[in-house]
Amino acid sequence: MQWLAVCLRVYLLLASVGMIATGFKLAAGDQARSLFEFARNPFSGLVIGTVATAIIQSSSTVSSIIVGLVAGGVPVEIAIPMIMGANIGTSLTNTIVSLGHMRAGEEFRRAFAAATIHDSFNLLSVALFLPLEMAFQPLERLSYWTSGLLARTGPVDATEAQPHLLEAALSPMVNGAADLAQACAPKVVAGVLLAVAGVAGILLVVMALSKLLRRIMVGRALKLLSASMGRGPVSGILFGTGITVLVQSSSTTTSLVVPLAATGHFSLRQVYPFTLGANIGTCITALLAAAAVTEGNARFALEIALVHFWFNVLGVVVIYGIPFLRDLPIRCAEWLAEISMRNKLCALGYIATVFFIVPGLLLGLTRLLE
Repeated sequence: MQWLAVCLRVYLLLASVGMIATGFKLAAGDQARSLFEFARNPFSGLVIGTVATAIIQSSSTVSSIIVGLVAGGVPVEIAIPMIMGANIGTSLTNTIVSLGHMRAGEEFRRAFAAATIHDSFNLLSVALFLPLEMAFQPLERLSYWTSGLLARTGPVDATEAQPHLLEAALSPMVNGAADLAQACAPKVVAGVLLAVAGVAGILLVVMALSKLLRRIMVGRALKLLSASMGRGPVSGILFGTGITVLVQSSSTTTSLVVPLAATGHFSLRQVYPFTLGANIGTCITALLAAAAVTEGNARFALEIALVHFWFNVLGVVVIYGIPFLRDLPIRCAEWLAEISMRNKLCALGYIATVFFIVPGLLLGLTRLLE
């Protein structure tokens, strides 16, 4: 019965994330796609990718949109920074999840560190690879070559990416909540209310889930998870990749591990490789979307999907493979968690600054310099 209760809480957590995405779509309507039209240079592309993913709460959705835009004629060199930005924006979800532990000091410190290590790694990866890409185009060249090899196998006969099992399972609750909101308010207001309800749902469910996990994460259950995440970094990366491929959402998998880190069952160094695997696993959605493009710029659509894949794989190889770089995200996450534990407003300020204020300022600056 306790494990059934865990499954129910996990379902509600995922549904809450889905409500945020659906709420944004309702509020933005047909204008959601036009958000990407502001990307006219690498820096604005990076900002758009970050903000769009932070708002939509799904890097899979954003990466699929970007694949569609490239298939429609958007230059690959502009789309690459968008993909990088999507990696940054997707880490907002698990950071919000960590706020559910805000009332418990030490527990909140562990949760916030487990969440922000994802942010720190993705920010470091962009800081390393964006300048290299602008100067030498290694990702574009590698992806173009790889897409040429894959294109020889022939196009996939599909008109759109196939929905996955998780989406089908969540749609009754998410769509039901959306219908209820629209019955009570105009479409735009309903979208805002649905998104707010999603955030509130995440915070409430995380608190309930953490209490339950403390009671049942002992003995055999803990040993099974430890066997997957605790055998070393390679095992953790593979486990994170596999789970994310199944659910097609890195936000989901990284958010689920935050409560386990908060309760002390897993250390920050065990969570770290798992989040890297989640980064790699989330690339499956963009690849499926690219496989669905059979006409026009199909080769370029596949190329940008492969950029997403190679960016995450090479990020893991380079950053985690070099000891000095490997420890930087850990140190940054521990520092952020320490100051946020002392002053909870720092956590809220961090979220606002990294995901909205700084991107907004950068976008304004690039527009002035054009």
